[in-house]
Amino acid sequence: MSDELISILVLVVVFVIATTRSINMGALSFAAAFAVGELVAGFDAEQIFAGFPGDLFVVLVGVTYLFALARANGTTDWLVHAAIRMVGGRVALIPWVMFAISGVLTAIGAVSPAAVAIVAPLALSFAARYRISPLLMGAMVVHGAQGGGFSPISIYGSIVNGIVEREKLPGNEVTLFLASLVVNMLIAAVVFVVCGGLKLPRTDTAAAAASDEEAAASSDADTRLTPARIATLVALVALVVAVLAFDLDAGLTAITLAVALSAVWPDHGKRAVNEITWPTVLLICGVLTYVGVLDEMGTITYAGNAVTDIGVPLLAALLLCYIGAIISAFASSVGIMGALIPLAVPFLSQGHIGAVGMIAALTVSATVVDISPFSTNGALVLAAAPDVDRDRFFRQLMIYGGIMVVVVPAAVWLTMVVPGLG
Repeated sequence: MSDELISILVLVVVFVIATTRSINMGALSFAAAFAVGELVAGFDAEQIFAGFPGDLFVVLVGVTYLFALARANGTTDWLVHAAIRMVGGRVALIPWVMFAISGVLTAIGAVSPAAVAIVAPLALSFAARYRISPLLMGAMVVHGAQGGGFSPISIYGSIVNGIVEREKLPGNEVTLFLASLVVNMLIAAVVFVVCGGLKLPRTDTAAAAASDEEAAASSDADTRLTPARIATLVALVALVVAVLAFDLDAGLTAITLAVALSAVWPDHGKRAVNEITWPTVLLICGVLTYVGVLDEMGTITYAGNAVTDIGVPLLAALLLCYIGAIISAFASSVGIMGALIPLAVPFLSQGHIGAVGMIAALTVSATVVDISPFSTNGALVLAAAPDVDRDRFFRQLMIYGGIMVVVVPAAVWLTMVVPGLG
């Protein structure tokens, strides 16, 4: 058996173990990088660590640190309640408000599961109170999070754009963002209609909203604008301006803003450091380090040539989209993207398929299926739903996730890859 094939089989084993044994895939990937790099390829530690994504590490830590501060001082709670007041008590708008809130949170830097964890409990509580389908509400939250998840300053967007840049592929940050946003909005619109959104009452829920606000005000997460929250809102706006207008590094800018806020409010900063999504940091850095070993071994070229050897570029592109969707429904979307995009590099370098469209199709295929109850987002939605038959709701999420796996890769392939975008 060739070294390249061994390294691919080890990658498959990593995915299987991470899925079935609930072990962080990043930790497994570091172990795989050591085992394959040292024992199979004969690399030393310096060669293995050459693939460590230091730039993405800073982005992940910086952005999630700043967002953890926003959670610690109640800024995210204020944003959620402010958005709810904006609907003016119209029940039919609540699912779309939840879509927008989760989308904004991921667009400004929240990890998708973090946004879902924040919004889903509130959204599903509204669903139970106003007899809105929990499947509808859960889908709106997840698709909102994925819709905003590829903005230029988001975690997913930074990861994918960083990989594209390092692999020297043609990229378009705006196209990537809009592709995910439009696809998820279209899916959300279909779900809204199918799950009875058009039949939701237009009754005034202002009194209920006021009751919610009073309850929140009596708890630790009150809805007043405090100096810390004002400063955090200013910091979030500053991050957007710094990255988009001045092209500053998102990770370094976010860390600087977070440190400034922590210096003024050290109690919030202490809690925020503990809430940085270290498992996600470990996952990304581990997977990309192993991918670096694969690249150094020539496995990337080997696998890309194998896909190319199919002889029909469009068919190969469709297969890659389905591979991403199927694996991501049971494992980490971020990990899948980190592995699939480099694997597609030799295939894309031949010029038969537009790189921008292919990357957009791959990323959408790998993330839109996160409503599956086997994924983190789907599990959060399942756990957050009150007063439901959980077995029935689990089956609904599983069927819905299966529909996404079957339909979306073919749809994005047809609309993004076949026209030769990019």
